[in-house]
Amino acid sequence: MWNFIKPIKLIRYLIVWRVTGSLVRLPRWLPSDISLVLGTTIANRLPTQQGLPWRKALAVWDEFGGPAVVGQPKQVLGFPIADPWPVKVVLFPYPGKWTYGQDELILWELKLLGEDADHGFFLEFILPTMEEVGSQAQWRQQSTVWGRFDVHAIYVARGPRWEPIVRGGHLDLSYRATPTQWAEGLSFEWQSDRVPDTLTWRTPFDLTPGDRVYKRRSAPYKDELPTLRRLLEALQARMSDLLPGKHHAPTDILDALDADERDAFLGALEHAATIPIARTALEPGRYIPGRWSGSVRYPVIPRPLIPYLTLASILHIGRQTHLGCGTFSISAS
Repeated sequence: MWNFIKPIKLIRYLIVWRVTGSLVRLPRWLPSDISLVLGTTIANRLPTQQGLPWRKALAVWDEFGGPAVVGQPKQVLGFPIADPWPVKVVLFPYPGKWTYGQDELILWELKLLGEDADHGFFLEFILPTMEEVGSQAQWRQQSTVWGRFDVHAIYVARGPRWEPIVRGGHLDLSYRATPTQWAEGLSFEWQSDRVPDTLTWRTPFDLTPGDRVYKRRSAPYKDELPTLRRLLEALQARMSDLLPGKHHAPTDILDALDADERDAFLGALEHAATIPIARTALEPGRYIPGRWSGSVRYPVIPRPLIPYLTLASILHIGRQTHLGCGTFSISAS
């Protein structure tokens, strides 16, 4: 598996905020607030020319209400499809409560991907910005988290372990996170004797093909369903998009693989195409990005496909990955 993931750069940060207010209420979808508040503040901190790509990218929020939606319990107008930051990043919310009191902890994960997997960028731009918006009053509204937290701890993934770089508010400047350590010692194999057959979406997903206009409905179209082959194709597109440079085709990742890895992946695609969906329990989301959430059951999820699916769940697939969409877990029913 190492040769397959070798072209992919990734740094994963587990962020822990400590609430400093007496009571805060989180928005319906925390990554949208994080995207707007951190992104806008980073843009404002940069010199005009350097901040231009940020302002241009953040403009996709304008038709959805822009900064005015920060702190709102419901995102009525929706969420942008295009990435609102000029860097490849995933803002992944961890399950939690809607309200938090003094000294309680809020956890979420930030993933820097591809050419933007740079620890120096995190230290120079993202961390100081988080510290700023945690205490300043600019974004503070009644009961929102903004201006009412401090950065309690930050951890960086090394395989299955989390290594601290901030503890008790103190930064370890000697730590050097690399864009390959996320995979060190990480198992991509199925670890149970039970037969895997169920995929549960941890965040909503949108596998809508092409630029088709979306209309709300109670069930996905056939070509939106997360068949195993479609999941592997989405992984292929995601990995190609993370290669150096711009304007990649979904097949470009195949050129970055050696012959054995390429043949193995193409074989997995053919194998996946033979597995139908047995049952779906999907429902449309409200006030959250993505199109669908829930679970899908297959007759079986073949073990040779598990490593590719595990990688897809780490990288996030489909649309709106910036807002945390497109990750899942695999289980046996």
